[in-house]
Amino acid sequence: MGKTILITGAASGFGRGVAFGLARRGHKVIAGCQIWPQVWELRNAAKADGIEMQVIKLDVLNEIDRANAFALEIDVLFNNAGIMESGPMVEIPMAVFRSVFETNVFAALELAQGFARAMVKRGAGRIVWTSSVAGLVKVPFDGAYAASKHAVEGICSAMHEELKPYGVEVVTVNPGAFRTGFNDTGMESMDQWWAQGERVVAHWPVRELNRQHDPAEMIEVMIGVIETDKPPYRTVHPASAEEMVRKEQADIWKRRASEI
Repeated sequence: MGKTILITGAASGFGRGVAFGLARRGHKVIAGCQIWPQVWELRNAAKADGIEMQVIKLDVLNEIDRANAFALEIDVLFNNAGIMESGPMVEIPMAVFRSVFETNVFAALELAQGFARAMVKRGAGRIVWTSSVAGLVKVPFDGAYAASKHAVEGICSAMHEELKPYGVEVVTVNPGAFRTGFNDTGMESMDQWWAQGERVVAHWPVRELNRQHDPAEMIEVMIGVIETDKPPYRTVHPASAEEMVRKEQADIWKRRASEI
């Protein structure tokens, strides 16, 4: 039987791919887009592909949009919307740092809270969070994003235990580096403010992101987590990223403050 699935951040990247993939599999997909032009574009793209999909405006920061979404009855919330702002921790403007947490942490939690309450009353439901490998390891020059995903990991770990007695599942998906454009523009974002003040530490080393994976791989994994009965609590992909996470988490116990 098909599920009713709400996807945030569905206009592009993983969200878009998962929305189309689930709709093709016969699920009722509600695709949330941040702005109206994205709503129009996604509706037309779905129609052109012969796919039935409900597309709504859902800016996760917008209280009106969230309230509108809470009127929907869903089986699965795919808490996927997110932003990336790069920069060294001693230089990144606090307004930029806060904006990352507003979207990736606070707005995502508000959505999860609202739908979790309805799921608890029904005794069933699943909340899938797009976390990141960055939520499990250190990421120099991308500390704001990594910190937000570490926060997501803490929230999900607590929610998983708190909601388990009520039949509500909470799981995470943790992508490595994939060619959606998210990482590329996230690296570029610091250029917006870097030259606007005196800097005491280095800019992110210039490098081409030429080792990213095909996003179709991660999209299939995400669809599997949404569809599968009793998925793992955490799904890290690709396998090389999981290996890196496990090694770094083991190595951190040996780290010393003076190490360079």
